[in-house]
Amino acid sequence: MDIREDLFYTESHEWVKFEDDTTALVGLSDFAQSELGDLVFVNLPEEGDEVAIGDTIADVESVKAVSDVFAPVGGTVAAVNEELLDAPEKINEAPYEAWLCKIEGISDKTGLMNADEYEALIAK
Repeated sequence: MDIREDLFYTESHEWVKFEDDTTALVGLSDFAQSELGDLVFVNLPEEGDEVAIGDTIADVESVKAVSDVFAPVGGTVAAVNEELLDAPEKINEAPYEAWLCKIEGISDKTGLMNADEYEALIAK
């Protein structure tokens, strides 16, 4: 299982990469994509959407199920990775390069785990 030291994680298996104090990329962890199986569809948020921690910001559909993706930080969706609309399998192939959205104006980032804490969570 690939867990990157430079990222933060959530209990619902999203990853967060901070570009600076107020901007971050968000995606699904390697653990999440492996549990979901082959992804066949991604529904992304809209640019300009205001989100709070825990809000549903996207959903992904695999051959197994549809799963919600939750906002790991609060702020405004500044960009979405439209490449995933035509190629959701990129999340399976390279989950840490296949970001879902960029959130800026981050107002809240409580509850994030570092790599060691996340590794302990998925080991349970």
